Amino acid sequence: MIVFAAIAPHGGLVYEQPDAPTRRGMDELARRFEAARPDAVIVVTPHGTLVDDRFAVVRSGTLSEHVNPFVDAEKLYEGPGEPELADACVRELQEDGLPAVGITFGTTVAGDSNMPIDWGAGIPLWFLRAPAVVVTPCRALSNDEHVRAGAALVRATCRRRVAFVASADHGHGHAADGPYGFAAESKEYDDQVVELIRGNRLGDLVAWDPAFAFAAKADSFWQLLVLHGALAGRFEVELLSYEAPTYFGMACAAFAPRED
Repeated sequence: MIVFAAIAPHGGLVYEQPDAPTRRGMDELARRFEAARPDAVIVVTPHGTLVDDRFAVVRSGTLSEHVNPFVDAEKLYEGPGEPELADACVRELQEDGLPAVGITFGTTVAGDSNMPIDWGAGIPLWFLRAPAVVVTPCRALSNDEHVRAGAALVRATCRRRVAFVASADHGHGHAADGPYGFAAESKEYDDQVVELIRGNRLGDLVAWDPAFAFAAKADSFWQLLVLHGALAGRFEVELLSYEAPTYFGMACAAFAPRED
């Protein structure tokens, strides 16, 4: 069962700007995460090991954030995986007819495998620490398949107390001098996504054309669809922060199960 869920950013600014709204939002997510006492966490990241036409689920027993240009060496995350939960995730995805594979690194023995993970998983896990399953979506698949994937991942949790995190940075075209240039759609996309989060209406994303997310240069649309499938309308939300201090937008949002 899901005891806590979150939308969490993965920009390195969360370390570089300790007094900014995003860092305060991440610290608050960490407090609520700890209070929920999850035994494990499922993190859906856009930057992991990407498999053509498939959802990918990391089965490895150890996760180590690889060197990247966004995180200083002393902040690189290392922690345990959750192979048993990962296997259940793969089974549930496949039983729903979704294209999914389990992946390991270096050896097929999950307990002996140390998977190099990306900053999209490592940054949220730095704050939200628990044995983790890392999942990557697939942009070649439909909106509906991503929603179904979220529901399948929840079924895999059974009686485990699990947190569910959509690692998501939003439009990446807010600044002309950014690496992706300026895209007017970035602000439009971010504004609409923030309103959907605030109104607890992630389900509206199902009707969106993914072309809007591509035009906005967003790294969030597909993870938010998976999150919507996992939440299934049974959670209350609080938007903790949103800002676009550089070329991309970042939001922190916490989801708690409804008492009924």
